[in-house]
Order: sequence, then structure tokens, then C-alpha cells
Amino acid sequence: MPRIFHLSDIHFGLEDTAMLAWVKERIADERPDAVAITGDLTMRARFREFAAATAWISSLDLPVTVEVGNHDLPYFNLPERFVDPYRRFRDIESLIERTISLPNVAIVPLKTTARAQWRLNWSKGWITGDALRETLDRIDALPSGTQALVTAHHPLVETGTHGTALTRGGQNALEELAKRPVLAVLSGHVHDPFDMQHQTRNGPVRMIGAGTLSKRIRSTPASFNELLIADGTIRVRVRNLEYVPTREMMIDDVPEDAMPPRKPGEPVALVDAVPEVDPPVY
Repeated sequence: MPRIFHLSDIHFGLEDTAMLAWVKERIADERPDAVAITGDLTMRARFREFAAATAWISSLDLPVTVEVGNHDLPYFNLPERFVDPYRRFRDIESLIERTISLPNVAIVPLKTTARAQWRLNWSKGWITGDALRETLDRIDALPSGTQALVTAHHPLVETGTHGTALTRGGQNALEELAKRPVLAVLSGHVHDPFDMQHQTRNGPVRMIGAGTLSKRIRSTPASFNELLIADGTIRVRVRNLEYVPTREMMIDDVPEDAMPPRKPGEPVALVDAVPEVDPPVY
């Protein structure tokens, strides 16, 4: 029975140090089969934030895969953002967008970040044709009988709203994923956990979101997801230090405005403003 810890939105630079210490302790004591981190390792993509993120992730001592979040691309150095946007990941380069194979299931990445977009809010997701094709090729190459857990930073669609698309190309990606043996799409970005089905013309796709491990909470405490996989199904448990049950941690839909409220005095990110039932186990 594979067990995966799904973490997201750690935001080193504004991380919740007590939560991170507890998560690291849980990983060391419980030894999940893998850790999937769905982006936003840092707050402002500063070198010191990446150094802290690299040290913490490298200390976990088990298989880890890391997605790139919109906060992880350079904010204040636009030449670097366009020319070498992943430069600051070099110390954990082997973990970025990595496929992890486990018994009967594989974690397969889907890139949703972009260095620039033809819209004002660059914090939103965009799945290019090349990114989708790479993910589908990886899924199609899996051994027969293996199901995929797709990891992305952005939820592929918003639900319960009628605004502009949260992730460009997200609906098309879900329709393609629905044709394949995909257990679920794991994501972050909204800082609240969720677990819902999204219907496509090719069938439903399950979408599972993890909360944040930072102080940038939205409507629920800092948390991570524990995924237990057995007989082709996933049980999701939201683990947190506040003893809030899983069902009360889950939000009912993915909001169009998927950013947590800023605290007084917190600076506006540059690319946000330019074009485009269970208590935790100890």
C-alpha cells in the first residue's frame, strides 16, 4: 500500500517553522514511500530562500519530487527569469519534475508555470502544448497496470466560479488525462486542501489539493496531505497541528482568486502586478 506525503506552498522566507519541524519529524518517523512537493518552495525566489529550501528538502532522505511554483521564478531579476528561470534550483535539479515509480503507481509531473504570459497576472497557471505532451508521453510509457498520480502546482481548473480560467489549457489537459489511467491530479497554490471530482467529456478526473506549510494561510491552518493508495483508490488525510478533522479542512471549490490575503505591510510580488475527521498522528 503506497503512502505519499503531499506537501505544497512551503514559502521559505515566510515558512511556518513549527509546522516544518513537525512535518520533518513525521517523515523521519513514519517513512512514507515518497514525498511530492507541488511548488512554491520560496516566497520571493531569493537565493537565501532557495538555500533554506534546498537544505530542508535534502535532509528528508527518501524519494522526493518537486514542482516549480509561480513564486519560485525570479521576481526581481527579469533577465534571469527569461534567460535562466531554473538557475536557483540547481542544487536540487535532479528532484525537479521527477517521475517516481512505486508499486502499481507512479508520480508524474505536469508543468503549469511560465516565465511570461499574454495576460496581466503571471501568477496563474499555463499548460503549454509541449508540457502536456511530455506528461502524456510519460504516462503512456508506464508499465501496464500502473496508475499515475499527476503533480502540478496550479489546480487545472477552478470550480464553482464563472471567472477567467485559473490555468490556461487546464480543461484540455484534464480531458486528455481522463483518457489515461490517472488516479488524481495533485496540486497546491490555493493554500487550502481540497478533494473533488471534475467532469470532462472523457470522464471525471479527481483533483486533490494540499494546503500550505507557510504563515500565508487562507481559511484553514497549515497542513499537508497523507495519501494512502490501495486497490486503485486513494484515501486522503489532511494532517495538521491544530487537530482539525480532514472533512473540516477541505474547501468545497477552487476559487478564481486563488491567492491568500496579504498581511498588512507585506509587499506586492512583482509578477503579480506586471503583465500577466482525523486528528494528526504523532
